Amino acid sequence: MVQAYVLIQTEVGKSSSVAQNIRDIDGVAATDEVTGPYDIIAKLEADSVEELGTLVLAKVQDVSGITRTLTCTVVHA
Repeated sequence: MVQAYVLIQTEVGKSSSVAQNIRDIDGVAATDEVTGPYDIIAKLEADSVEELGTLVLAKVQDVSGITRTLTCTVVHA
């Protein structure tokens, strides 16, 4: 299993709805709204690096209201 944290910036006032939409995506284990340069941190889980990439590019980044993401793959769990 491959895990990653995705740091997400959203449009102003959109973090709650973006977090909810991301939470509903299969492969997203958790989302937390945070303060600082990013608005949401999502934990993703996939069977392979390729599947993780597809999850981020085709599903997470497709959510309306996201302006920027940064994916941090877990190297030791």
